[in-house]
Amino acid sequence: MNPTLISINTDLRPGVARVQWARPNARNALNTQLLDELATTLEELDHDETVRVVVISGADGIFAAGADVRELAAKDAVGLLNDDRPRHWKRIRQFSKPLIASVEGYALGGGCELAMLADLIVAARDARFGQPEINLGLIPGAGGTQRLTRAVGKSLAMQMVLAGTLIDAERAQAAGLIAEVTDPGATETAALDLAEHIATKAPLSLRLAKAAVLRACEVGLNEGLDYERQAFVFLGATEDRNEGIDAFLTKRTPNFKGY
Repeated sequence: MNPTLISINTDLRPGVARVQWARPNARNALNTQLLDELATTLEELDHDETVRVVVISGADGIFAAGADVRELAAKDAVGLLNDDRPRHWKRIRQFSKPLIASVEGYALGGGCELAMLADLIVAARDARFGQPEINLGLIPGAGGTQRLTRAVGKSLAMQMVLAGTLIDAERAQAAGLIAEVTDPGATETAALDLAEHIATKAPLSLRLAKAAVLRACEVGLNEGLDYERQAFVFLGATEDRNEGIDAFLTKRTPNFKGY
């Protein structure tokens, strides 16, 4: 069996798990093993009641330089049709808790697509984002054409996909792709700070708020409004809602339990 590519740390901040991968000889390229391990890890953390927010990152100053091209080259059309990776991408997409990507270095191809699966991206000023698959005679295959267009708009998405243009963190933030830009070396701390703050919120509210915002990217306005209202009404039956209102009225910090 190949050595594990994923490390998990739940001791850095209360309610936060940091998940990091390392393939130093491949610039953290996303092969099938790594995607499978990441999906399995997130599934386990989704069921861990002590974890409310997860931060993902690549080791050694690189988020992920793309898919594993050597692995990709070994697959013809039939091999791609039977590829396990789309199933692992779907498993990652189904993670229900807030997910923050801490990006240093390159987030290209599959790396950019993975960052976009996160709910928030915190990136170093010198980070680079891109979908350069066109240079290999390919197109993005894990959501790059769809999520990137929704995030940055048609024109910039076309430039990044058709020309393979890379953009820096400041341009990515201006376009709406990322939430926060940090100085190089400060990204993980900023991502963990944000995760720790989010982890103080009511867990059920976090899950439903995430689901509602994602609905806005995927369905029509009326369907999205219906989901939002249903979630709002459901939360009215939770103890955390009562705790939050009482804490506000009595001017104290709420103690959310997740029910």
